[in-house]
Amino acid sequence: MTESTLQKDDHYQRAIQSLTQTLDKLRSCSAEERGILQNDLRQLQDMSNKLTSGRVEIVVFGEISTGKSALINALVGREVAAVDVQGGWTKEIWRVDWEGSGYCIPGLADSQVVLVDTPGLNEVGGAARAEMAREAAQRADLILFATDSDLNETEFSALLTLAGVSKPLIVVITKKDLYSPEQRARLLEILRDDRLANVISDEDIIMTAADPREVEYIIEDAKGNTRSEWRRPAPDVADLKARILELLERDGLALVTLNAAMYAADKSDRIASLRVQLRDKKASQTIWTYAVIKAAVVALNPVGGVDTLGGTAVDATMVYTMAHIYGLQMSWPHAKQLVASILKAAGWVLLAELSTNVASMTFKWLTLGYGTIVTAVPQGAAAGYGSYIVGQAAKYYFEHGSSWGNEGPKQVVRRILDETDKQSVLDRLKDEIRKKLLSNRHAPGGK
Repeated sequence: MTESTLQKDDHYQRAIQSLTQTLDKLRSCSAEERGILQNDLRQLQDMSNKLTSGRVEIVVFGEISTGKSALINALVGREVAAVDVQGGWTKEIWRVDWEGSGYCIPGLADSQVVLVDTPGLNEVGGAARAEMAREAAQRADLILFATDSDLNETEFSALLTLAGVSKPLIVVITKKDLYSPEQRARLLEILRDDRLANVISDEDIIMTAADPREVEYIIEDAKGNTRSEWRRPAPDVADLKARILELLERDGLALVTLNAAMYAADKSDRIASLRVQLRDKKASQTIWTYAVIKAAVVALNPVGGVDTLGGTAVDATMVYTMAHIYGLQMSWPHAKQLVASILKAAGWVLLAELSTNVASMTFKWLTLGYGTIVTAVPQGAAAGYGSYIVGQAAKYYFEHGSSWGNEGPKQVVRRILDETDKQSVLDRLKDEIRKKLLSNRHAPGGK
């Protein structure tokens, strides 16, 4: 495939576009959101570089002491990783160029194949390492799963998880030199016909000798004298290398392209989910804060009529604030209009609040403001509850892109009312009002 042909490849261009759009979406987040997603930004930028340069990543998984590092050494053809007989030395993910693979994606001059080692699956205290391994699997174009025998429960569970990530997966038996020909045949039979039937294809279960044990040779000289000499045979990974190159020659560009597109889609979903969570949390906190403020404004204001006007202003301010939480621009008149439409849709809630306000206003006027102590709790709780309903409805409106969707405001408000534990909200508001009465030295009975 030539450079011009590659530039015209629809899937490749769409993958690049998908990564670019996801990066743009991340950059458009708020400062708080970007702070939380800093690592995602770095990973996306690296994936973008990976795609444009044509970097193929082959990730090696396995338990400790199964020969992962030895396998990488054998494929590369030199010792790039120390092989610790105790196992468990790989604490971080690391990468090494596989220059001797003889493969590059046609049309991409900087294309290279990289082998990626991961921490052992069964390392103690490996929660962070497990997360690193998960990220490596997500980035991988091809996965090698190293084992030195039949699969134990931990290996089998991990292998099933990896098989579900929609990446080419090769199971590599790393120590075939430890088995007799009969034992090798039996091990392959167990894996292919029993353990991994319908999970891994037969041609993707391959035996190697990544770090062969030393063999004793008896050497006889011309005079018939003999001596013993121990030699380590060369690693045997030819079948594995052939299978890897077969997959890359057939599907290399498609693997890298599909992987990048899937990665961008996953990150896009994560960004959207996080933004929803953060905004939902902020919006819920805002609703409750303003409900309490409105309850206090209405309850503690000794002048009848002014309390209601103050409460309306609080609702409009709450809606105006919530619009900005969702990244929407809203004018003050529009905020007041939205409040009015929600209260109109609320019907009986507005009626109950107004009834309480009228009675409280009358009592306050007749008692020259001293009636506040009597009317504060019920009037404030009713006002706060109304504000709570307004906030929940506005939250739905903003979550749906400044739209009521197919339901309309009346249906939305009715559902919110049905799903709200009114008594619980009122009791909580009353507690807040009593606290403010006690802490306000200007209120009757306050300190």
